[in-house]
Amino acid sequence: MDGSPPSGSSHLTWGNVGLAFAFIVFDGLISHTFSLGVGSSLVTAAIRCVAQLSLVALILQKVFETNNPWAVAGIAILLNLMGTTETVVNKSKKRYNHMFPSVLIGMLGSTIPVSIIGIRFAMSVEPFWKPEQYIPIVGMLCGSTISAIVVSVTYVLKEIYDNRDKVEMYLAFGASRFEACKPIAKEALRFALTPNINQMSVLGIIAIPGMMTGAILGGSSVEQAARLQMVIMFMISSSAALSSIIVTALTLGIVVDSEHRVRIDRIDTRQHAVWRARSWVVDKIVEGAKTTGTKVAHVFNFGKNEDDVQDGERQQLLG
Repeated sequence: MDGSPPSGSSHLTWGNVGLAFAFIVFDGLISHTFSLGVGSSLVTAAIRCVAQLSLVALILQKVFETNNPWAVAGIAILLNLMGTTETVVNKSKKRYNHMFPSVLIGMLGSTIPVSIIGIRFAMSVEPFWKPEQYIPIVGMLCGSTISAIVVSVTYVLKEIYDNRDKVEMYLAFGASRFEACKPIAKEALRFALTPNINQMSVLGIIAIPGMMTGAILGGSSVEQAARLQMVIMFMISSSAALSSIIVTALTLGIVVDSEHRVRIDRIDTRQHAVWRARSWVVDKIVEGAKTTGTKVAHVFNFGKNEDDVQDGERQQLLG
């Protein structure tokens, strides 16, 4: 095969991206017209999408050119680190002690083994670490695990924090922490995995998924594209399930300790320290700007008062 793109593919320019961005602008105008309050969020998210994808494309192009397994491993670990940061800092309203390492363990313990086994055996790719195969799949697995972990952890912390009396009642009657937390864990995992179950239920009948569409646009047969989508969806669902189970177990093990006590003191309902630090810096900048503005205004008014005094004295001499 030569390096030419498959028939039917096209070369996209920034003009094409700008035309597609016009759809977002149109949605923003509708939001503004009807006062929906989501227009700025849409535009901001779209701008972030452009910046992030451009940066990712630049980095991945270098990794693809090097074709080095250590570079691929570094990107995989980096994606998991970024996913963990997104989960802990941006997505979680409540956090608990040692949440970052817990989520990181859950993500690495699910995305890495599932991606290696799935690509090597289910997709029959040798070697499994081919950058053009491995990195996109790890990225998709990270995206699914983030959503599942956020749902499960949010439910667990909400139940423990808001309804601690239920768990404490079980513990008071002699139940182990496993028995007391089992109903919470079951509901958390059910909520976390429902989106993936629903997604698999509608694939091919109501929706044609992105991976299958991309494979067809790339020149693959429809049958091969469908089989590829099946493998990818099974990998995504298994990774989401495994990560949810790991993180849910670690979360319950921390907020309900080994002495069968509910540890509300280990749950933090405040904004993450990153956002608190940002708010502190912004407040200091605003305070400094106000102080500077007050000083400038004082100096300006003082000079103006001196001019008024001089004008009054001049008028008295002339009078």
